[in-house]
Amino acid sequence: MHNQGVGTWIHRRRVKSAGRTALISGGAELSYDEFAERVDRLASALAARGIAKGSRVAYLGENHPAFLETFFACGTLGAVFVPLNTRLAPPEIEYALQDSGSSILVHARSLDGLAVPGSRKVELTHRIVVADAPATDAAADAAAETPAGAAVEDFEQAITAGSPEHRDVEVTLEDPAMILYTSGTTGRPKGALLTHGNMTWNSVNVLVDYDMVSSDVALMIAPMFHVASLGMGVLPALLKGATVILEPRFEPGRTLHLIEQYRATSISGVPTTYQMLCEHPDWDKTDISSLTKLTCGGSAVPMRVLEAYESRGLSFSGGYGMTETAPGATSLAPNKSREKAGSAGLPHFFTDIRITNVLGEATPAGSVGEIQISGPNVIKEYWNRPDATADSYADGVWFKSGDMGYVDEEGYLYISDRLKDMIISGGENIYPAEVEQHIAELEAVGSVAVIGVPDEKWGEVPRAIVTVRNGYSLTEEEIRTQLQGRLARYKIPKSVVIVEELPRTASGKIRKAELRKQYSG
Repeated sequence: MHNQGVGTWIHRRRVKSAGRTALISGGAELSYDEFAERVDRLASALAARGIAKGSRVAYLGENHPAFLETFFACGTLGAVFVPLNTRLAPPEIEYALQDSGSSILVHARSLDGLAVPGSRKVELTHRIVVADAPATDAAADAAAETPAGAAVEDFEQAITAGSPEHRDVEVTLEDPAMILYTSGTTGRPKGALLTHGNMTWNSVNVLVDYDMVSSDVALMIAPMFHVASLGMGVLPALLKGATVILEPRFEPGRTLHLIEQYRATSISGVPTTYQMLCEHPDWDKTDISSLTKLTCGGSAVPMRVLEAYESRGLSFSGGYGMTETAPGATSLAPNKSREKAGSAGLPHFFTDIRITNVLGEATPAGSVGEIQISGPNVIKEYWNRPDATADSYADGVWFKSGDMGYVDEEGYLYISDRLKDMIISGGENIYPAEVEQHIAELEAVGSVAVIGVPDEKWGEVPRAIVTVRNGYSLTEEEIRTQLQGRLARYKIPKSVVIVEELPRTASGKIRKAELRKQYSG
């Protein structure tokens, strides 16, 4: 084949895994051969609408087979896939469409209102609508508002009209496959340009380090428009010929039901995900014996949550990464979850990390510095942002993560915090993640975030924002007592705020920028 990229994966699986279930969504099953035909038909339909190698096609919707069909159809043509976060505001959607130069937008009918660009700078030729919800008058109104020249079509009709013949376009591992917009904490979001090689090598890393097999059944409860769900779960599973269950959103009770119903072998999420599962009323009466792989990212798993799963014979695989690493950088094996508690693990098999000081020099074990990453899974550039690209690499090889951490004598990585989240109090560096980890050990704590707030004497001091679990109570004094003797006095929060919930991204990460705006005064 001329196509060496991800676009051939399902076509190759058509024969190797014929008859095997590839996707399960809403109770409906799609075999690998059926999946491959739908991808080829959609590729034909997109080509008929002007999509060719290098064209950009955007997708807006929750987890659904159409997301993956569009992704692989783009890969088949050598086009660039642009997944959009459904939690964004309309101006942010418009920015991504305009910046990427997407000419076609495939989107869920339920998101019609969000999908209609109001800016004349967005030049779509087509909107292709996925029927994830019944048609409404609002949908018709949205279609009528489509900018002149942009046709509105039905996704299933487009596939039916497409040719089932597979197209073999010349695509190399160096060619762009996807643009993922990173959250813009300062200024506009940047489009991380992932190549076919980035995504292939990341999947290989996952297969090597997480022992995924073709008989696995991977339940995806995190949105695929985030690279963690797509890169660490879905793509490696499909590359291996496993089965993927797609859920549009996370609901703990339904997740437990699906694990039992389909004998799911793997799930992935953030600590909050796992906490909500083990605290659900159905936890003790659900058969989860099929599970063999639990992967968790974002932060360390609180000890009480770890113990809840260990009591049922389960351990976690931890890890660290980001959009720019497609996304895996390190992994922690389940048998090290206790011995190396708090660690993000060792570098993935085909990935390297190093820790550098402010001068860019590599530091010895135990010294905190910036985490830098290198490997074939690491992006080489941002979309149309040569300035951001130049600022993001050391020696043209090492990607500067902006995260602070250190490695121990055995090479295990520990994350201190985001460089921008670090608190400097009286000249001392405070890493919120360290403080949060100790507070999270309190049984009454639901979730916690530590931020820096202005202080006349010390410049800034830490403040903890905490949620309390149902049925529990918690005081500021109890939190202080928990930290006494465990942390240096300057690290102990000078104030505590109890809130109902913490603002989070779609992937479950806490939005600290919002907390600073609201609670820094």
